[in-house]
Amino acid sequence: MPRAGLAGTPNGEWLALAERAGWQVLLTMDRAMPYQQNLSGRAVSIIVIRSKSNRLQDLLPVVPAILTALKSLKKGRLVRVG
Repeated sequence: MPRAGLAGTPNGEWLALAERAGWQVLLTMDRAMPYQQNLSGRAVSIIVIRSKSNRLQDLLPVVPAILTALKSLKKGRLVRVG
C-alpha cells in the first residue's frame, strides 16, 4: 500500500487508517487476510482477489466478479472473488 502512504504500517493499524481516510473497500490479493484481520465493527470492507498474479492480463477476467461484489458488499465484510 505504498501509494496510499501506508507502507510499513502494521496490519492491525492500516484498517483503522483506511477508515479514517474514508475508504469503504480495500481490494487485496493477500489470501491470508481473512485469518489476520477481524472486521467486526469495521466500516471498511475487504475484497480478496484470487488471481494467478497481479498482472493486468490475469486480473481483467476477475473484474466482472469484483464489480458484482461491490454492488452488494456490506460494511465490515470480507468477500473472495476469482
